[in-house]
Amino acid sequence: MDLAVIWFIAIAVLWTGYFVLEGFDFGVGTLMPFMGRRDSVDRRVAINSIGPVWDANEVWLITAIGAMFAAFPAWYASTLSGFYAPLFLVLVALILRGVAFEYRGKRDDSTWRARWDLAIFVGSTVPAFLWGVVFANLLRGVAMNADHVVTASVMDLFNPYALFGGVTTLSLFTLHGAVFLTLKTDGPVRVRARRAALWTACVAVPSTALFLAWTQYAHGGGARTLPLVLIAAAALVGGVAAAWRHREGWSFTCTAVAVLAMFAAVFASLFPDVLPSTTDPAFGLTVANASSAEYTLTVMTWVAVVFLPLVLLYQGWSYWVFRQRVSGKTVTGETVTERTPTLPEEDHRRPEPAA
Repeated sequence: MDLAVIWFIAIAVLWTGYFVLEGFDFGVGTLMPFMGRRDSVDRRVAINSIGPVWDANEVWLITAIGAMFAAFPAWYASTLSGFYAPLFLVLVALILRGVAFEYRGKRDDSTWRARWDLAIFVGSTVPAFLWGVVFANLLRGVAMNADHVVTASVMDLFNPYALFGGVTTLSLFTLHGAVFLTLKTDGPVRVRARRAALWTACVAVPSTALFLAWTQYAHGGGARTLPLVLIAAAALVGGVAAAWRHREGWSFTCTAVAVLAMFAAVFASLFPDVLPSTTDPAFGLTVANASSAEYTLTVMTWVAVVFLPLVLLYQGWSYWVFRQRVSGKTVTGETVTERTPTLPEEDHRRPEPAA
C-alpha cells in the first residue's frame, strides 16, 4: 500500500478518535446548564467527570492537524484558508472552554461561576456544531480554482447539507455526553443525564439516520460505505435502548461505535479525494496530488511507530486511574472526611498519675 494512502487512513483514525473522545466532552459541556442550578454541586460533578481527560482528548486534534500539515500540505493549506471563518470560531471556542475549566473555581462567587459555565456551554456547543459543518463540506466539496485555492464564500459553506451535518454532530455528541454522564457519575446528575439522553435521542437518532442516508445517496461510496452506515445506525439505536434499560456501559459503547462508524463512513466516502472541487473535478485535491514527498512520509511513519504506542498507553492509563464514578460527596470531600479515622476519646485524656 502506498504511504500516502496509509497516512490518509492514519489521519482518518486520528480525526475519528478525536470525535469519539472529545465528542462526549462536548456533550457534557452542552448539557452543563441542565445538570443543576448555577451554584450547585451537581455542576461541579459534571465538570469533574471530564476534568482528568478533556485536555488529553484534545491531543488527538493537535495530532490530526499536525499529520495533515506534514503528510498533505496542500490539503492542510486549502482547508485552513477556505474554511478560515468556521475554523477560527472553533479555535476561539476551544480556547474559551479551556480557560473556563481552569478559572471557574478560582473565586467563591456564584455569578463568577455562572459566567464560566456559560463559557463552557458556548465553548462546547459551537465546535460540536461547526465540526459537522466543516466535514460535511469536505465531503460535499467546495468551489476551487485550478491552483487549488478555495473560492467559496463563507455563506457557501453554510449550505443545507452542511447545516444538517452540524445539527447531526451537535445532537449526536450531546447524546454521547449524556450517556457518558450516566456511566461516570452518581446521584442527581446521573438521573438528570439519563433523562437528557432519552430526550436528546429524539433529535440525535432521526437526524443521524437522515444525514447518513443523505450522505450515502449523494456522496457515499456505494457498497464500500454501506456497512459502516448500517453499523452506525444500529449502534445508535442500541445505545438508546441500553440507556432506557439502565445499561450505561453498553449504552456508552454503542454511542461511541455510532460516532466511530459515522466518521469512518465520511472518510471512506471521501477517498481517494481529500477536498473535492465543485467547480471542476479536475481542480480537486486527491491523496495523490496533495501528499508530501516519499521521504517525508517515511520519516513520519517511523516517528509514529515509536511514539504513538506511548501516547496510547498513557491515555489508556489515565482513563483507568480515573475510572471511578463522581458524586457530590467525592467533589465536596465528604467521602474523605468520612473515611478519616478518629481517635477514641480516652486517648486524648491525660494519663492518671501512678499511686
